[in-house]
Amino acid sequence: MSRHGQRRDRSGGVRQFADVARSQPLRIAVVASLALAMNAPAAAGGNGDSGATHRIRIAQASPTEAPRIGVPPTILAKPAAPTPLQIAINPEAAPRHSFLRLRGLPPAVSLSEGHAIAPGAWAVPLVGLPNLQMNVPAGLSGRSELVVSLVGEDGVPLAEARVTLIIAPMPIAAPPTERPAQAPPPAGQQAPAARPALSPAERESAEKMVARGERDLQDGNVALARQFFLLAAEAGLARGALLLAATYDPRELARMRVHGVQPSPELARKWYERARELGAPEAAERLTNLGGG
Repeated sequence: MSRHGQRRDRSGGVRQFADVARSQPLRIAVVASLALAMNAPAAAGGNGDSGATHRIRIAQASPTEAPRIGVPPTILAKPAAPTPLQIAINPEAAPRHSFLRLRGLPPAVSLSEGHAIAPGAWAVPLVGLPNLQMNVPAGLSGRSELVVSLVGEDGVPLAEARVTLIIAPMPIAAPPTERPAQAPPPAGQQAPAARPALSPAERESAEKMVARGERDLQDGNVALARQFFLLAAEAGLARGALLLAATYDPRELARMRVHGVQPSPELARKWYERARELGAPEAAERLTNLGGG
């Protein structure tokens, strides 16, 4: 066959390949690479004309990314308080007019977006996901397994995820304990003030005030130390009241070798009495030494 005939056959083959490519569905991408080498020079040591070389490559386009649903493994909710529902979907993969379906909710729970389609089941538009919240009524508690589905326009689920919903009951405050009735004090005697019950946090704060006051007292700054002792005493710490009284007691000021500070037996007696009410055992002896009962 002549070279002219070879060219005609090859061009006909190209037209035939193009017809096949056009006949394929539009969803399939055809990438063709046709290299025709006619009368290619032979490599060193070759035998001349190696003939035509055809290289055709057909590749299918990569499929569209599948939809995915991102949810935390557990959602913790409290009654009588809105709880955000963190549900994420890759929007570029979600088909048009698709929606989210939640199943397994307690029937009394409602959502801030979408609408109920059955007891415990809700349909939520994708545009409502950023602001989606769950409303749990008061008194509800328990554990539920939620099924979150991305549903297409034809009702076919496209993706699915599961999450555990835990509704923890609100703590119930314990009723106040009744204190036994106390006998009234004898006539002419003042009833002792009730000793406040300090919480651990309050006690820790009051003790820090006392420690700061003691440092100032060692530095000779009695006025500043009194301020910290006063805060501790007013909080209900017996040691704070005892140390505050000592800063007004003439005997204690002399023992601590504090000079230039005006004593006040009246204020010393007041805070010694308060320290005794708060449970300081040394307060009674200090009152005796001060000249008060």
